Amino acid sequence: MEYIFLLFAFVCGLGVKLIGIPPLVGYLVAGFLLNAFGFSATPAITTFANLGITIMLFTIGLKLNLKDLSKREVWAGSIAHTVLWGVIISAVLIGVGAVLSGITGQIDWQSAALIAFALSFSSTVCVVKVLEEAGESKTRHGKLAIGVLVMQDIFAVIFLVVATGKIPSLWAPLLLLIIPLMPLLKRVLNQSGHGELLPLTGFIFALGGYHLFELVNIKGDLGALIFGLLFAPHAKASEMAKSLLAFKDLFLIGFFLSIGLTALPDISMLMMSGLLVVIIPIKFMLFFWLFTRLQLRGRTAYLGGLVLSNYSEFGLIVGALAVSLGMLGEKWLVVLAVATSVSFIFTSIIYRYSHSIYQRIKEPVKKLESPVRLKEDIYPEIKRAKILVVGLGRVGIGAFSSLNKIADSRVWGMDADRAKVQRMRKDGMNVINGDGEDVDLWENLDIRHVQLVLLALPSIEDAINITKQLKNAGYSGKIAAIARYEDEVSALADNGVDKVFNFFTEAGLGFAEESLSLVEQ
Repeated sequence: MEYIFLLFAFVCGLGVKLIGIPPLVGYLVAGFLLNAFGFSATPAITTFANLGITIMLFTIGLKLNLKDLSKREVWAGSIAHTVLWGVIISAVLIGVGAVLSGITGQIDWQSAALIAFALSFSSTVCVVKVLEEAGESKTRHGKLAIGVLVMQDIFAVIFLVVATGKIPSLWAPLLLLIIPLMPLLKRVLNQSGHGELLPLTGFIFALGGYHLFELVNIKGDLGALIFGLLFAPHAKASEMAKSLLAFKDLFLIGFFLSIGLTALPDISMLMMSGLLVVIIPIKFMLFFWLFTRLQLRGRTAYLGGLVLSNYSEFGLIVGALAVSLGMLGEKWLVVLAVATSVSFIFTSIIYRYSHSIYQRIKEPVKKLESPVRLKEDIYPEIKRAKILVVGLGRVGIGAFSSLNKIADSRVWGMDADRAKVQRMRKDGMNVINGDGEDVDLWENLDIRHVQLVLLALPSIEDAINITKQLKNAGYSGKIAAIARYEDEVSALADNGVDKVFNFFTEAGLGFAEESLSLVEQ
């Protein structure tokens, strides 16, 4: 049975990928097709879905800095959006119920408020996946979006506790004992090495956090998130998150399938779902307006609002609980499931073109910015730069360090990860914090003397987009980039990159040349 599910997911995922749509859209389609053929979710698929969400929340925690949640634009934006959205959408739903009662039935204020609250959340699964695929989880707008998601998850957990009457047990304060145990747990992580034991360690910590919180009557997903936060400062946190990436993506297929397997809607349900989809732009506009009022740059507000413009799997959980408690009719759960699925598709597709869209609308967007600029949004400066390395991962740092040894090279580095940049600055390195896909950054950065830009980025889509941004900003120097596969080499060259280095080929060549010197002596 599960093989059939995976086969459908593979075929649909591959099919949509061939036409330029993210595979997760195909997984959703696969779920609805399976439902239409009479299949239903199995315990194994449900387990996969739950495990995927748990691992995902744990990896979010690994990448999160608590300081990000304390920023005004995160907590104030989250609270204000939830409240304003609840008021606006409740009024819309009551009005629609009054006008289209034959289709929707009468919607009382309690039902409208519950539906609005369920729709206020943005999908952690969808947003994180979209940001990771775009390589933007560490950017200014990426961290903003993830911070808002975490705040929303906290709101959801509080609601679930209040609605179910599940009060944390008297043993819940014992969870604080985890803090003094962290040095021991971090030693365990240190000893896990770099092989297959590392992702297993991640599973143990994620599931351990989940079950510990469940034992004291607190939502287990919150435990996985908090455990990730506790390990976030560790030097191996990033490596552990990467080791769990493939497992997380595989298990989340179960989640996307389970949404489609929930139920098949009738015509009236589809019409109601369509109504909920139509109001998604309101969600974007509200996020955008709030973010700009909180003094964020227009581009950050636009991208952050756009990626958050979807409905959430937590909304389905809230809806399911409301149905089980008799607060909502059963049909609303199906309506919410369809609307949520379509919102995933909307976000996945439109965000692929978000940067090119911004290129066309940036002037009117900038007019809506606050005249006061936050400290993090002040454009950086590079002085006397001749070479600029964009992307300071392992390859980028290696290139940056090697070039720095060359006399008079005047090398600067740039990365979207602010924490990494700050650490490198403390070591006396010429590095700046910046998002290479930000056209406003390139237009405000003095690159007149830069002769060579090295794009040390894992995603060729990012490299291609940055190349376009550089050309649009008037850059006339040379551009080099790395690739992992031969088809990526030609794609980068066709899009204006002057020199493309096949990562594995060049590593093999360097290895051979260095080794050959052993026999030539």
